[in-house]
Order: sequence, then structure tokens, then C-alpha cells
Amino acid sequence: MAGLTRTAGAFAVTPHKISVCILLQLYAPSAQMSLPFPFSSISQHNRLGLYLLSLTKSCDDIFEPKLEDLINQLREVGEDMDAWLTDHLTNRFSSLTSPDDLLNFFNDMRGILGSLDSGAAQDDQIILDPNSNLGMFVRRCILAFNLLSFEGVCHLFTSIEVYCREAHSSSAQYDESNDNLESLIQHDQMDMEKYIMDKATEEIELQKNASGRVPFHLHTPEALFKVTEGLLVTRKEKSRTNTKKAEATQLACASSSTVDDTLVDESLFLRTNYQIQGFLMEQADAIETHGSSLSSSSIESFLQKLQNLAPELHRVHFLRYLNKLHSDDYFAALENLLRYFDYSAGTEGFDLVLPSTGCSMYGRYEIALLCLGMMHFRFGHPNLALEVLTEAVRVSQQHSNDTCLAYTLAAMSNLLSEMGIASTTSVLGSSYSPVTSTASLLSVQQRVYILLKESLRRADTLKLRRLVASNHLAMAKFELMHVQRPLLSFGPKASVRHKTCPVSVCKEIRLGAHLLSDFSAESSTMTIDGSLSSVWLKDLQKPWGQPVFSQESGSRKSSTFFQFCDHLVSIPGSVSQIIGASYLLRATSWELYGSAPMARMNTLVYAALFGDSSSSSDAELAYLKLIQHLALYKGYKDAFAALKIAEEKFLTVSKSKILLLKLQLLHEHALHRGNLKLAQRMCNELGGLASTTMGVDMELKVEASLREARTLLAAKQYSQAANVAHSLFCTCHKFNLQIEKASVLLLLAEIHKKSGNAVLGLPYALASISFCQSFNLDLLKASATLTLAELWLGLGSNHAKRALDLLHGAFPMILGHGGLELRARAYIFEANCYLSDPSFSVSTDSDTVLDSLRQASEELQALEYHELAAEAFYLMAMVYDKVGQLEEREEAATLFKMHITALENPQDEEPNMA
Repeated sequence: MAGLTRTAGAFAVTPHKISVCILLQLYAPSAQMSLPFPFSSISQHNRLGLYLLSLTKSCDDIFEPKLEDLINQLREVGEDMDAWLTDHLTNRFSSLTSPDDLLNFFNDMRGILGSLDSGAAQDDQIILDPNSNLGMFVRRCILAFNLLSFEGVCHLFTSIEVYCREAHSSSAQYDESNDNLESLIQHDQMDMEKYIMDKATEEIELQKNASGRVPFHLHTPEALFKVTEGLLVTRKEKSRTNTKKAEATQLACASSSTVDDTLVDESLFLRTNYQIQGFLMEQADAIETHGSSLSSSSIESFLQKLQNLAPELHRVHFLRYLNKLHSDDYFAALENLLRYFDYSAGTEGFDLVLPSTGCSMYGRYEIALLCLGMMHFRFGHPNLALEVLTEAVRVSQQHSNDTCLAYTLAAMSNLLSEMGIASTTSVLGSSYSPVTSTASLLSVQQRVYILLKESLRRADTLKLRRLVASNHLAMAKFELMHVQRPLLSFGPKASVRHKTCPVSVCKEIRLGAHLLSDFSAESSTMTIDGSLSSVWLKDLQKPWGQPVFSQESGSRKSSTFFQFCDHLVSIPGSVSQIIGASYLLRATSWELYGSAPMARMNTLVYAALFGDSSSSSDAELAYLKLIQHLALYKGYKDAFAALKIAEEKFLTVSKSKILLLKLQLLHEHALHRGNLKLAQRMCNELGGLASTTMGVDMELKVEASLREARTLLAAKQYSQAANVAHSLFCTCHKFNLQIEKASVLLLLAEIHKKSGNAVLGLPYALASISFCQSFNLDLLKASATLTLAELWLGLGSNHAKRALDLLHGAFPMILGHGGLELRARAYIFEANCYLSDPSFSVSTDSDTVLDSLRQASEELQALEYHELAAEAFYLMAMVYDKVGQLEEREEAATLFKMHITALENPQDEEPNMA
């Protein structure tokens, strides 16, 4: 019964694959076939080739399309020749009247393949390269058919009958070949199907009695289809579904299917373990992509049913682990992860290349340690994660698993760079000699650099393109955040250059983006090309020109179904995510360097090109950047409107980026309006979200402390604000947060400026400028220069010209890239400098001062910054009074009083976010 008992991962001939072979005969007819060339142009012929390429890549999908679906697709891809394609397809099926015809058909298929000595081919003959994707598909079909026994060929023939009968019952395309189909149906009298199914049942019983269990690939699919039939929705049914169907419904809708499959149909399309593995990989990608936005309970229910149907399908435990991981359920995630590796030894469905020797008897222990370390990393246990990953390095070296070693080194570098670990001397031990040989001399950042370099070297040697790209992006982020220093920085040849290099950052980002051109060279034991191709075909059903970050829509226009010919290559989701991450990193680098337009442009490019394929965390980050840009350059009204849209798209769960952004905007808005109680409450909520474990959530901890110090500064509690800022600077120094140190130093300068101690504030401002120069933080440097100028002016009016010169030096950067608040501060300070200068005459050059104050007042209106707005209108009233414009003076005085009143009596209600 070779036609039924297929081994796990076997390639089996099905009626759908025979349909593809027939179309391949039309695409590249052999010399013996007298077929006309119906294509009106080369592009039309290439269009069919692209379609066939996508079909061959999706040949291992769980659900194969029916003949009716295939004909509907041909009507769209074929354009004016669709009738010729469908007629030839149906007539060719009608000619298969016996199993012997199947044998002749596959013998003819050999003629479309070329060979090394095919020099005698005709000039206009199209020959498939046997090593191409299409050629490999044909060779696999021929080999799989040759391996069939006679019963298997008869079973395949019966499957073709049912395959054609379904299309005949629901389509008018078979009217012309009705007589031929009736000749096929006559073979039902042989009762071949009943004979084959009886033999299959008998063999299942024999295997069950011998081993006590039934192989998964022989399970009756009736129960399995009850679980997964909700996933099988035809294109016509999709057009009638709701446009906002959630992804969780696609995973776990067990009883909502409208597919009308008979018992005979289900028994004829048994699914192999290989196909089920591909399906589970797609679900794992969906869980990792959408994260906590999916319904954890519905996914768990679906996976539980699947596990009950096939207990030996151990990868279900891994999906349950991913589901619990993204649901922040530590104990359930740990339990399912241990179950997965206990039951399968990690050999089922992992996208890592097996080592050549030394690992078969141990299973995949090193991969289990890698997953366990990453789980501890996600749940905020950095020291425990580092210990587990160190053990994974040792086991990988012992088992010569270079691939796992490369991934583990990358995970360790990511852990050390993301989590705040001040020292690793007691954790790393002696597992990895390049790191620990100079342990007493290297800082954490230098160890991160060594780990990244070593992981990059190994990944490049092993041709792990995705890991190479990820490491290049990690290297770019490292060079963006850290100054390159020699490992042993002493002696006459020691480097004196202590600056970051934007060129190196750009180079690493570009090298990471090169993955788009060479990702196909990576070898993998579980990379299913068909899964990416099927996803590609599904994505092509989406209408073109969708809005940025649009919701998944179940309604598709048939006219846009096959516009995939404009795509040059199908890109896997993981590759698309890495390329998208490179644009987000570009946006981050431009933010730090101070170019707001470039940061916004790269974020919009990411949103437009990679929004649909991005992970939920990356999509959240893109939303966060765009909303922050609106708050800085357009005001809070637009920012809160965009935040409302983001909250509808993403679940506001604990520690989500959208929730953090909301708290930050509310805190900033409350400070500008003078509502210190609300600002303090937002600070407390930010601090409550941070983990109590030292070193975890360092970015969140720094943000909460910065905002607490700014709140105390607004409340004029200068000593307490200085203490918080000093403590924060010590923390940043301990964990080597260099860029954050520049911001803290600037905050200390602001505190001393407002407390009236300008002399004490000057060293902090100068130190902040020095840090900004080292890290090329141009916009932050301009802000620090403005603070330095204000401190000089605070020393007395005789320093007004020096302060004005400093301001004018920073003006191009402030006016070109600064936000509303920074520009308004600069305009007001310029007016103060002119008014403080004894040599400046207000009566003769009042427009110079008034123009600056008008610009400041307009920009402060959008921010509702009452304190600065009151200062601007106060200065305007003074200038109008000196020049004798009494009406304008009264108007400015009224506005000054209005802002002072609003500042002294802040409104308690929060902005309407509902």
C-alpha cells in the first residue's frame, strides 16, 4: 500500500500536482508534442511561468486547491488565453481513462526536461533546466510516481476521478467534455476505491495491533478536518467574510467552516507529517509576529485539540510554549518548553542545521539550553539567562554544533547589550575562551563587541544569511551607542579617537539589508519553500494601494489577485522582518543624529513596505516614532488623535510601547499645562511598570527617573531634583549608558540654571556638549548649546553678546530640525539677549524682537505650554509699551494673564482619549 502509507515528509503525487504538470507541459512543451504557442508576447509567457513557480513552491501546503479554484486562477492569470488553458487542462484530464494513461503521461513529462547533452534541441524549443525549481518539481513528481505500487496508482487514478467530479458539479467549464468525464465515472463500477480503503483499514489495524499506536500519517482526517476546516476558506468565501477578522479566528475557528467536503473527499487527501509541520511553522510565525494581540485562550484550545488527535506531534508543545511566552505566563511556558524537548529531543521542526557529528545520541540539548536562555531573557532574568546561554556555548562546542554556537553567541551579545549587566566576571565562567581569556581587562561593552564579531564570523562561514544580517544590524546598533576604543588602551600607539562613526553605522545597516538579494543561499533542514510561496499567493489577493498599517481584510477584489507579476521575488516573512528592522534602525540613528525629516522618512518607508509583514513589536515601534514626531512638531492634538488609532490596533498590555508612549505624552502635556499632580501620577505609573530586578528594563528605569527629576524641577524642588539626577547619572555610569549620560548632564545644567546657580550649571552643560560631540548627537548638542547660552546670560547682561553668538551658532540645527518647544525656547532667548544688551535699542529695531516673540507664541499655542507662553507675551507687552503701541500692549497683557491663570489653576481632567 505504498500509495497510502507515506513516510513523514514524503513527496506524494496528488491530482493537484498532476494539474501543475499539465500546465508545465503547456509552458515548456516537449519536441514530441505538437502544441501551438498561444502566447501573444514573451511577458505573457513569463506571467504563466511566475504563476507555475508559485504553485510548485506551495506544493507542500496542507490544503491543496481544488480544480475549480485552479481554473478560476487560470482565468485571471491567462487573460485572453484563459479559455485555451482551461480547455487543455480539462481535456488532458479527460484523456486519462486508465492507470496506463498515467504511466504514459509521466513518461511524456520526461521530454520537457533538458539534459547536459541537449545541444540538438530546436532553436525555438523551451527546455526546463532539471536543477531549476520547475525542473526539480517535475523530477520529484516522476520519482514519486515511479515509487508507487499498482494499488497506489489505482488510488491516484480514483483520486483524479473525484478531483474532476467536484469541479464538474460546480463549474460550467466541463460542459464541453461531459461525455469524456462520464467515461471516467464508469470506472466506479470496478469498486476500486472500496477495495483500496478496505486494504488501508486492514493495514492500519495490523500496525495498531503490532505497535499499540497508529502512525500520524494514517490517522483518519475526519477529526482533524473538524479542527482545521475553519482555516480552509475558498477565495469566494473570503470575499463574504468580515473585513476585520482577527488572526486568532484563523488559528482556532473550529466550527465556523462552510466547506462542504464529503467523507470520501477527506479520505482521499491525507496530510503528511511534513505538511502538518509546515502548517505548524506558519502558526508559529503568526504567534511570533502578532504576539499578545492574538487570543491566547483560543489558540490554546486549538492546539489542545490538535495534540489530542496526534499526541506524537511534539511540535504542538513548542507552539504552546510560544503562546504562553507571548502571554507572559512563565510557568506554563517553561512547562511546555521542557515537555517539547523531553518528548522530541528538539529534533522536530527546528530551523537549524544539524551538526555533522557527535549530536545524534544526545538529541538537541544545546538548542534546548538556547531556548531556555532566551525565555529567561524575555521574562527579565538576565543573570539566569546568561548562565544558561554560557552552558549552551559549552555544549555546542562539545557537540561541534557550530550553527547553534553562532546563534548562542548572538543571543549572548543581545542579552548583554539590551539588559543592564554591570559585570559578567562571575557569570561567564570559562566556557568561551575568546571572551574569558582577558576577562579582567574587558568591559561588558568590549565583550559584547567580541561576541558579535565571533557570531558574525561563524554565521558567515556557515552561510546563515539571516543571522549574518541580524548580526550586522546588532553591530550597527552597537557602533551607534558606543565609542570604539582599543581593547588595551595604553602605550604610545593607543588611539586618541573617542567618537562614534556614522559611516560605520550606515555601512553595517547596508550590509544587513543585503540579505534581500542572497537569502536563498541559506541551507536549512526545515525551511519549507512552499509555505513562503503560499503566503505570497495569499498576499497577492490584497488590493494594491492600501493605507499604511491597514487591517487585514477578508474581502479581496478578483481583478487584483494576480498582480504578483510585478513582484520580482517572493520574500519569506523572517527576511522581510529583518529588512524592515534595518529601516527602523535607520530611523533611530537619524533621531540620535538629529535629522527629524530623515527619521520620519525611514519610518514611513518601513510602514509602507513592511507594515503587513512586520512583527507586532516592530509595528508598535513604528507607530511610537510617528506619534512622537507628531507631538514634537505638530502638537498634542494630532498626537493624541494618532495615539487613539494606535490603541485600537494594539492591545494596551503591561509594558507595551503604546502604553509607555501614552504615559509619556500625558506626563509631558501635564507639565506644560502646570498640572503637577497628574504629572507625578504618570511618573509613578512609569516607575511601577519597571521591573524591580536590577539591570532589567534599564531604558524604562532611566525614563522614569528622568521624568521624576523634571517633575520635581517644575515643582521648584531643586535639591530633590538634583539628587534624583545625580543618582541617575551614577546608574548610567555603572551600566555604561553613554547617550543617557548626556541627557542627564543636560538636566543637571537645567536644574542649576533655574535654581539661580549659573556658575554650577556651566560644567554640566559643557560636559553634555562633550558627550554629544563624541556620539554625534547634533540636535541634543544644539539643545545643550542653548542651555549653555542661557547660563552665560544668567551671569549678567555683560555676557549677552557671547550668549547671542552661541545661540546663533546653534540656530541652523534648532530651526531646521528642532521641535516646537526647542524652537520657541530659542526665539524667546534671542529676544531676551537683545533686550539685555545695553547697546540694543528697542525703539529703533523693535521688529527684530517682536518677530521672534510672535514665532515663539504661535508654536507654544500648539503645545499649551503656559509658562513659556506667558513669558513670551510678557516680553511682547514690554516691547509694545516701549514703542508706544498701547492697543497691542493690552492684547499681549491679556494673553499673558490668561496663561498665568491657566498655569496657576490647571485643569484636573486628562485629555479625552476615548
